Amino acid sequence: MFIEHNKNNIIYMTSPNITVSHAFTTRFGGVSEGIYESMNPGQNLGDNPIDVRRNYSLLCKAFDIIPDDIIVSRQVHGTNIRVITQHDRDKLFSSERVEADGMITDDPTLTLMVFGGDCVPILLHDPIRGVVGAVHAGWRGTAADIAGTAIRKMQTEFACNPSDIHAAIGPCISKCCFETNNDVTDSLLEALGSNAMVCISRRGSKCMVDLKEANKLFLTGAGVSNISISDECTSCLHGKYWSHRKTKGKRGSHAAMIKGVTIPTERI
Repeated sequence: MFIEHNKNNIIYMTSPNITVSHAFTTRFGGVSEGIYESMNPGQNLGDNPIDVRRNYSLLCKAFDIIPDDIIVSRQVHGTNIRVITQHDRDKLFSSERVEADGMITDDPTLTLMVFGGDCVPILLHDPIRGVVGAVHAGWRGTAADIAGTAIRKMQTEFACNPSDIHAAIGPCISKCCFETNNDVTDSLLEALGSNAMVCISRRGSKCMVDLKEANKLFLTGAGVSNISISDECTSCLHGKYWSHRKTKGKRGSHAAMIKGVTIPTERI
């Protein structure tokens, strides 16, 4: 089970199998107003930029980080995994973001952050090699095996052993609410074959798809066995999390963030 925390009125979740500083944020603890109330770190969604910056200030204070060390990317529902270095610092509010839906680093001073509003956030940690990763997986990225791609990138770039990697699949839209057409199911069947059937069930002419289970299958296929999965659905719990479907796109974003620093006895 994921663990809920309240720090300075910021409500966030952590995974029991990730032992470095990390968080899956919720809608609570920020200063944004209107449809973005209250913790919205998502930029370029129409929220007041001053409020967004104040939200980041609150996050930084709560998690003992600085804005210059937060690394974000322009998410495009692809499978590009970027290796992050000190060169990527100081670009949180810049237009210079590189297109990538996943990031990995062995630099413990940097905080990787991905965003979502129903999509699957995945955090990765190799405690042996000191490598962390953050992945944004929509249904297209899921079907294209972005989770497995991130694991293989950790292998080639940092000599990680997949059996050492801990993965946490965070809150996202769940099978109970992710009603789709055949384009989603066809993509998963093409990628996973008959194994995809555990992720799919019929509801009349539509299909209900379990993106959490699909990403678990891709992770296990890449050699990862230590996987925790949130049981929360962002659509069902749209008062706690941002849900693109529930709000018809009028929303903020929550974030999944990870930093390669061991969590002290008192968790973040």
